Amino acid sequence: MEQLTGLIIKAVSGFYYVEAADAVYECKARGVFRRKGISPAVGDRARITLQGDDKAEVEEILPRKNYLVRPPLANLDRLFIVSSVSEPSPSTLIIDKICAVAVSKEIEPIVVFTKADLADCSELTDIYRRAGILCFEYSIKSENDKNRLISLLEGKISAFTGNTGVGKSSLLNSLFPELSIATAQISRKLGRGRHTTRHSELYKVAGGYVADTPGFSTVDIERYELIRKNDIAACFPEFGEFIPQCRFTGCAHLCEKGCAVIEAVENGIIPVSRHNSYKQMYEEVRNIPDWKK
Repeated sequence: MEQLTGLIIKAVSGFYYVEAADAVYECKARGVFRRKGISPAVGDRARITLQGDDKAEVEEILPRKNYLVRPPLANLDRLFIVSSVSEPSPSTLIIDKICAVAVSKEIEPIVVFTKADLADCSELTDIYRRAGILCFEYSIKSENDKNRLISLLEGKISAFTGNTGVGKSSLLNSLFPELSIATAQISRKLGRGRHTTRHSELYKVAGGYVADTPGFSTVDIERYELIRKNDIAACFPEFGEFIPQCRFTGCAHLCEKGCAVIEAVENGIIPVSRHNSYKQMYEEVRNIPDWKK
């Protein structure tokens, strides 16, 4: 039987759709994956065996460069963290958590503030630019904004994440109308959007791939993407130049005397909101044993 190597572009109800040799094959995964506790994920490079009628079986998952547990996504190059200027209001804590997870997985985070035609977001964009994170505002009415985003997707495997209702699907539709991704209006009663994306799928665009994913709105560090307390500081790029200047090795950068990170916050070099997010993330995992996965 013929074998091919391809990319898993969609996963639905135990079926995996693999793009290989200019075709897409519907595949089931071999039982060995379940026995080994391995699940194929969208973004995986996979070796498949053809069985006729465009059917195939996933034989092997090739080594991953990174992996997100929820939603399951593999081999991402860039993660676009989408937040609206209003309706719903932005949460810097959520943005900072997702940025930290991206950095820990060696995925480039890019922060995009949508609905920029409704309100000024210069203070927000300044926070992330000062942190060394690529960040910009996006208006669906601006062709320049659209072209910039498209250029960042070229040749990459990317995903869009953010709170429900910030306009992830609308943003993708504005960039690539041919996708026709389902969207939903903001709920007036709850003040938030309804989930419209029901499965993870890679869309082929701009010489690369972009994922629209269900339930990818917050990161539960303790349960899904654990960053240990001693590793969190390294996930805040702007801390890097100050950490070696701390008076004591093993400084937690919370309230210690002689902490260069805290001095940088007090001097307005590191934004207060970023340090507040760091402290909250540290407290969330402070008491988790090092051995716990």
